[in-house]
Amino acid sequence: MGLTTPQLVSIAIVVAMLVFFVWDRWRYDVVALGALLVAVATGIVPQEKAFDGFSEPIIVVIASVLVVSRAIARSGILDRAVRRMLKGIDSVSLQVSVLSGAVALLSAFVKNVGTLAIFIPIAVQVARRSKRSPSLYLMPLSFASLIGGTITQIGTSPNLLISSVRKDVTGTSFSLLDFAWVGLPLTLLVVAFLTVGWRLLPRDRQGTGAAEDKFSIDNYTTELTVDASSPLVGKTIADLEATADDIVVLAVTREGGHNYIPSPHWRLYADDIITVKAEPSGVKDLVADAGLKLEPARALGEAERGQDEIVTVEAIVTALSPLVGQTPKSANLRRLYDVNLLALSRAGLQRAQRLNAHEFRPGDVVVLQGWESSINLTLQDLGLLPLADRSLALGKEREGLLPLGILAAALVLVAAKVVTVAVGFFAAAVIVVVLKQVSLKQAYEAIEGPVLVMLGSLIPVAHGLQATGVTDLLGQQLARVGSTLPGYAALGLVMATAMVLTPFLHHAAAVLMLGPVAAVVAKSLGYHTDPFLMAVALGCASDFLTPIGHQNNLLVMGPGGYRFGDYWRLGLPISILVLVVGTPLIMFFWPLK
Repeated sequence: MGLTTPQLVSIAIVVAMLVFFVWDRWRYDVVALGALLVAVATGIVPQEKAFDGFSEPIIVVIASVLVVSRAIARSGILDRAVRRMLKGIDSVSLQVSVLSGAVALLSAFVKNVGTLAIFIPIAVQVARRSKRSPSLYLMPLSFASLIGGTITQIGTSPNLLISSVRKDVTGTSFSLLDFAWVGLPLTLLVVAFLTVGWRLLPRDRQGTGAAEDKFSIDNYTTELTVDASSPLVGKTIADLEATADDIVVLAVTREGGHNYIPSPHWRLYADDIITVKAEPSGVKDLVADAGLKLEPARALGEAERGQDEIVTVEAIVTALSPLVGQTPKSANLRRLYDVNLLALSRAGLQRAQRLNAHEFRPGDVVVLQGWESSINLTLQDLGLLPLADRSLALGKEREGLLPLGILAAALVLVAAKVVTVAVGFFAAAVIVVVLKQVSLKQAYEAIEGPVLVMLGSLIPVAHGLQATGVTDLLGQQLARVGSTLPGYAALGLVMATAMVLTPFLHHAAAVLMLGPVAAVVAKSLGYHTDPFLMAVALGCASDFLTPIGHQNNLLVMGPGGYRFGDYWRLGLPISILVLVVGTPLIMFFWPLK
């Protein structure tokens, strides 16, 4: 029986889409939009259903989880906890184990791309301080985030999408923790493998680094005030320097303004003003954990600002700046320009003097805090050249446990089936915005528009493949091959097909295409649908072979200095591990019959 014209057209659209994805000349969302447009134009997708994909709950879930993830990342509580765990650990295996385990666990409850974004700077800093290549750390982090996402329904897009496919096929979707029976033991196994498997990676790659790391900045000089409730009251200078990495105390100001150069055994008292030289991350850790306050971060103007936000920027003092030759005190920055000078960096600067007494010179790098609506004009007026945004967040309050508490509440309500996944995480996203855990601007920045557009476009195309009978046809062909195999081999064949297709077709597209096919295979062979749908989700989530199938792998490619062929060196044994162990796990918890 030959193919019908609609089937030929549907297959042509999918093949063309696959070619454009692999070609990578156009962005994946543009390719998906083009595929939808062609599908509508050729009648594969009816016009009245062309935009049904954008009304799917999964779009709301992914957007909401990304907003909550941004709030958790902004709180800094997770990266501080991991930094403490890594303190004093110099073994690569232990470092990779801690980082990978933390990423995998968090990826179960926070979108894995958001989790990876939190941990990349930590891993790069660990590599730099250990004098090792970041290539040893970043790929294991990416792979841990992918496998960790398989533990829950919200951890990774394939699990969310396969739940949508199951609802189309059976009338009900998977629940939040249905995936944990297979995902959790696999995650533990993969993290254990990564602890030794990092040895398969190249050790001499330095990576391109982020755009903001293209310039070199000496550690900043800033001032911190010891709050009366600080645990450092009564402790020594040496105790303070031990609380964070690369902190050097230059001076202590007390007794009405007297400036001292302290020895390590000096004790600290409430209201001491400490001049420190440190990286911004070290300063933030002191402010968050040690009860210290940024001395220069005082209230800005009281004028009504509406939705205006306080931002922190880095800038270079140019030769034409009116600040040259002045001090922060004589320049009256707060009164005349409504900005705070939080920190200052100058190559070779070691003078133990108050920040307000530093005389500005060309080439100085300053950290200013001001109002977002006016900061750019202020920089122009001051003759300052802004640097790349590094999201220093100095002078901002930490949100601590609140974002995690909101996420935990949403998870409990969803697990108890009080609310649906979409409603639960939509509510969590709204709450973190209302409680100012993230600003509206940050919330919109967190939402991955291209990914949502791609999903909204591909869902109707996938439905069109089903309507034309293409998925039935592909399913029958796979079922024909599977009929000659035992059940575990047929299930493994479906998972392997998903693993092979995903690196060349985006993981979301692969799920939407293979999910209905797997359902047909299961029905044709007389098996339950669920194990085959699970195999598709796990196979599509396990993209360990190339950097192009999942954005997490692409995210670490530049900072890790990886080449295309590096991924299979570590990814192939992990893929085989997932296939060999994952297949019987699925069969045990989701029997074929």
